[in-house]
Amino acid sequence: MRSIKGPAIFLAQFAGDAPPFNNLTAIAGWAAALGFKGVQIPSWDRRLFDLAKAAESQTYCDEVKGILAERGLQVTELSTHLQGQLVAVHPAYDAAFDAFAAPEVRGKPAARTAWAVEQVKLAARASRRLGVTEHATFSGALAWPYVYPWPQRPAGLVETAFDELARRWRPILDVFEENGVNACFEIHPGEDLHDGVTFEMFLERVGGHKRCNLLYDPSHFVLQQLDYLEYIDLYHDRIRMFHVKDAEFNPTGRQGVYGGFQSWVDRAGRFRSLGDGQVNFKAIFSKLAQYDYPGWAVLEWECCIKHPEDGAREGAKFIADHIIHTTEKAFDDFAGAGTDQAANRRMLGIA
Repeated sequence: MRSIKGPAIFLAQFAGDAPPFNNLTAIAGWAAALGFKGVQIPSWDRRLFDLAKAAESQTYCDEVKGILAERGLQVTELSTHLQGQLVAVHPAYDAAFDAFAAPEVRGKPAARTAWAVEQVKLAARASRRLGVTEHATFSGALAWPYVYPWPQRPAGLVETAFDELARRWRPILDVFEENGVNACFEIHPGEDLHDGVTFEMFLERVGGHKRCNLLYDPSHFVLQQLDYLEYIDLYHDRIRMFHVKDAEFNPTGRQGVYGGFQSWVDRAGRFRSLGDGQVNFKAIFSKLAQYDYPGWAVLEWECCIKHPEDGAREGAKFIADHIIHTTEKAFDDFAGAGTDQAANRRMLGIA
C-alpha cells in the first residue's frame, strides 16, 4: 500500500481578476501558504495557463513547473471539464453551454464540437510535457435530457446516444494512450456518465480502453443517493483521481433528489465545505488506501454557505488530517515465528 498524495487544490473555483487569484505565480503562493502541496489547473483559464502553448512547448511547461516548485508545489493534473462537456452537447443545451467555447465557434455546434475535441487532445499532450499521468474531464451528454423515462423513451434511444458518445471519445482516448496519460471522467449529473452503470455502458463501447478511467467525487453520489463506498469496491481499479468535496442530503415532505428547481442553498441536496456535510471521509480514505490508490487528494471547493477562502484554509488541514500514512508491516509481526516450510507441512499434517 502507498500513502495518498496531498493535500492539493483545484484552482478553477478560486481563479479571478483580483490578486492573488489572477495569475499562476500569485495563486500558487496563496495555495502554498495554506499548506497545499499540489494544484490542479483548469486548462481553459488563460489567466493561469496557456493550453495550446503547453501542448507544443516544453520550455513553457518547464516554466510552469518551476513557478510551482519555487513555492513547494507541483502540478497534480490538468482539467478540461468545460471542453469535455462540449464534446457532446444535446441541442437543448446549446445556448447554455455555448459560453464554454471559444468565441469563434459559438453558435456553430459542429465547429464547437471539433474545437472541444482538439482542446482535450491538446491537454493530453500538455499533460505529458508537464510529467503528469492523469487528466480530469467531463464526458458531455446526448442522452441526459431523457434521464427520467417520461414520456417513455423510444427503443434504442439511449443505446444510440452511447454509441455516438463512444465514437467521439475513442479517438481522443487513443491520443491519451499515445501520451501515456489517463483520461479520468468525473461522474457527474448532467453528464451521460453520471453513475456506475452509465460508466460501464460507455466503457464497453470503447472496448475497455485502458485510458478510460474515473475521477471519484463522493459529493455527487450523496446527491444521487448512491452508495459511494461500495462504488470504490466496484471501480477502484479505474479510480485514478479524487476530488475531496463534501455534500449533504436532507429530504423533506416538499422536495427530494430533484430539488424543486430551488437555488443551491434551498435544495435538499447541496454541496458543502469539507467537514460540514455528511460524507464519511474516514471510510473513503481508508478504502482508497486499502486499494493502493496512486494519486492525489484534491480539494474542490463548492459550498453554498461558506466563503471559498475559509473553505480552502480549512480544507487543506482536513485533507492532511485524513491522509493515512500506510503501514509497512503487519500489527502482529512481533508474534511471527519465521518461515519454515518443513514446520508448515507438519502443522498441516502433510507427510
